[in-house]
Amino acid sequence: MKLVSWDGGFGRLSDDGASVVPMGASLVDWLATGGDGHTDGAPVDRSTLRLTAPVPRPGKVVCIGVNYREHAAEMGREPPPVPTVFAKWANAVVGPEDDVVVPPGVGSIDYEAELAVVIGRRASRVDRNAARDHVAGYSCANDVSSRQRQFETTQWTMGKAVDTFLPLGPHLVTADEIPDPQALAIRCLVNGEVRQSSSTALMIFGVAELVEFVSSMITLEPGDVISTGTPPGVGAAMTPPRFLAGGDEVVVEIDGIGALRNTIRIEA
Repeated sequence: MKLVSWDGGFGRLSDDGASVVPMGASLVDWLATGGDGHTDGAPVDRSTLRLTAPVPRPGKVVCIGVNYREHAAEMGREPPPVPTVFAKWANAVVGPEDDVVVPPGVGSIDYEAELAVVIGRRASRVDRNAARDHVAGYSCANDVSSRQRQFETTQWTMGKAVDTFLPLGPHLVTADEIPDPQALAIRCLVNGEVRQSSSTALMIFGVAELVEFVSSMITLEPGDVISTGTPPGVGAAMTPPRFLAGGDEVVVEIDGIGALRNTIRIEA
């Protein structure tokens, strides 16, 4: 299924994408109960709904840095021996129809196309062989970053967890439709120009390893999101750097999942 959310509800897309069958008030509640007791509503014309992120307010957003060897190299870093983990929060999450809003004085704005993993069942100290049993599905994410603020200190938070700096969507594709999350082509386009083009097969740590690693110390709950890292081709690594400007359209595409499309808006 392809699940979408909007203010006041969530549901599944029809096969042709033209309509949505409402399934309740909250995707997270539906995940937490395993869908027990839910009833379908009457189909609604998709064009009448303004979509939010599939999980509009995740309890946790766990991000993974330098998780592709070529991206580590372009940023002048060694491949990490264990996953590099940092956090964003719910304030950063926006949907497929929202702008990325850059606060005044914040510069060097960069894109990072990423596969997002949405947790479906509570995961605490799970083994990697069972890890994917705890995954509800997958979505597209853009780990928007202010390189200016990210590298002002050794901690990345102020350049990463900015309001609106994690577009997510356009929907959640349930795990049964993605037999192998390590075999997905992933791309980022800026104003139609391909900037990133790779495959999740090239992750240093795959989805199962990440769920195992994170859940070894942090309990993952239904609706939590793991953003799994970006491939090479980010603007900061180009010579000269090519950062985003106001009005730029950034599209993250992942085969089998869809396309996430957002516009950059610079606040004066």
